[in-house]
Amino acid sequence: MRVKSVVVLLVLGLATAALPGCAGGEPAGPPAPAAATPTTTPASTPSARAGLGTAGPSAAPSAGAFRAGNPDGHAAVPAEARAVDTSRPTRTVGIGTPASCTSEAVVRAVAAGGIITFDCGSAPVTIRMKATAKVVNSHGPRIVLDGGGKVTLSGGGERRILYQNTCDQAQGWTTSHCQNQDHPQLTVQNLTFADGNSTGDRTEGGGGGAIFVRGGRLKVVNTRFVDNRCDRTGPDLGGAALRVLSQYGNKPVYVVNSSFSGGVCANGAATSSIGVSWTVLNSVFRDNRAVGSGANPARSGSPGGGSGGAIYCDGNEFTVRIAGTIIEGNTANEGGGAVFFVSNNRTGTMRVENSTLRRNPSKGFETQGYPGIFFLGARPPTVVSSRLAR
Repeated sequence: MRVKSVVVLLVLGLATAALPGCAGGEPAGPPAPAAATPTTTPASTPSARAGLGTAGPSAAPSAGAFRAGNPDGHAAVPAEARAVDTSRPTRTVGIGTPASCTSEAVVRAVAAGGIITFDCGSAPVTIRMKATAKVVNSHGPRIVLDGGGKVTLSGGGERRILYQNTCDQAQGWTTSHCQNQDHPQLTVQNLTFADGNSTGDRTEGGGGGAIFVRGGRLKVVNTRFVDNRCDRTGPDLGGAALRVLSQYGNKPVYVVNSSFSGGVCANGAATSSIGVSWTVLNSVFRDNRAVGSGANPARSGSPGGGSGGAIYCDGNEFTVRIAGTIIEGNTANEGGGAVFFVSNNRTGTMRVENSTLRRNPSKGFETQGYPGIFFLGARPPTVVSSRLAR
């Protein structure tokens, strides 16, 4: 994605027409008028083959013990996006005491796959990861981590917490089309991911301080991301909490009833993706910071980055749907204090429903009429029953 200098953007009134496309694409044509907000169809529900699982008697945390997401969000959650039934786990981390819940046990469980729960005693526990837990591509096909609302996985400010990559030979190639396969299917639910840090790890372009995923599927339910980090510079690097690439069939990453706070990264200080669709429901993004400078590609003499204070999306054909969600207090040194969305071939669409986006300053540029958003796509974002404010 190519961004002209802030000076040029300011001269052009911070409108969307100024940006050329990604990776040498042609310059953008004039955007549709900001007043035109045609209704778009939300991303369709993935087929059963996608396999993320449907709702059963999920192991939700006990009342009052754990809070994530926006309790006042009332967006309907499709069956596939709900918590997975973990009442019959494949394996359990711990034998009833905090001391038995170790980094080594988490790493082994994730590598083995299946439905994973925790038995660490009655009180909340923090497991400081001594190594990144990595999904083995031939195990599963579903990998579910359910913390029961009591477990925090911490990177200790030193490392990424969780990793899935269908194209990483070290984790095993299981198909001839690693960039587009429907497994493994990773679900994290009723967990906290804190102090993850992928700084210095530039595998697949870097990013993903808490979780990095390429390929298969990802679903996040009732989960908190707190104070995660990735590299502070880089034109297209991002995702202090989540960095996602190459989801099967362009089916969406579901983020449901989850919270993102305190993230810091070059771009996408909560989430970042390239060519990936998202459905974000009843969630909260607060106080995340995209701290890079120089945009993308990096302006001469700058390291690049600084876009997407909360959410950063780049690529060609993809969709973003945000419903029942609060995005507030996030900042971007360049564009999109709340959301940075660039569809290079202008086919992508974005829809905001029953949500509040406020106090998300874009220090460089944003799309006129959409506070906190920088958008290039098929047409202006569709905004329904939502508040967008400075």
